[in-house]
Amino acid sequence: MPVNNRYIENNKQIFIDDYLSFLEMKDFPCIAAKAAHEKHLAKCMVAGDMACPKDDAAILFFLYDFIDAYRSSDEIYHSAAIIFTGPQMNNEEMFDTLLWQRLQALEMLDAENYKYDNRVDADPASAKFSFSIKEEAFYVIGLHAASSRQARRFMHPTLVFNPHAQFEQLRASSKYEAMKSTVRKRDIVFSGSVNPMLQDFGESSEVFQYSGRHYDDSWKCPLKITHAGKHNPSA
Repeated sequence: MPVNNRYIENNKQIFIDDYLSFLEMKDFPCIAAKAAHEKHLAKCMVAGDMACPKDDAAILFFLYDFIDAYRSSDEIYHSAAIIFTGPQMNNEEMFDTLLWQRLQALEMLDAENYKYDNRVDADPASAKFSFSIKEEAFYVIGLHAASSRQARRFMHPTLVFNPHAQFEQLRASSKYEAMKSTVRKRDIVFSGSVNPMLQDFGESSEVFQYSGRHYDDSWKCPLKITHAGKHNPSA
């Protein structure tokens, strides 16, 4: 059932509290997300139905504000969550379709204002691809109620944007491998296994990790990058 706008306006904090409680679960494996929340740097926006484009511009400008704050901060861990009020997800394929619809819409709107982040590759098939908004690369994580991964099984469909540069900061400080090991061990405890789609940046395209769905060898990412000034660091 669609959620009306008045309900959304009156209950936005409930959706946000649901998400923050999800991060606060004792065994939730992502320690970076927990760290961002603990420092009040896990920013949230509540949007309407994920299948509807009406909030795309508002989402984009929320991300622009988030990027400005992130760039001016000395802290490492930051994240921006777009929490949708619907629809109810029946399976992973449904969420996967809507994830790429919303990312495509955001990409096309952003391309009217900015070039692509030249620190990453704009080709979704590239092992150095990352999603760019306001020339800032992001690693995107999808959450929804029908996910096969326990760590991604959240009641509201959600897209979490994690600045790619913060992971590079961790690599530069030699903290990344320790964090990765801890997260994967916690994921085994929480979900029973490590996500088979999980790879490090530079090993394979991170698009395989965005929705949490297990893709077969025939899958092709539907995202089409329209930005001017696209960059291929591997070329």
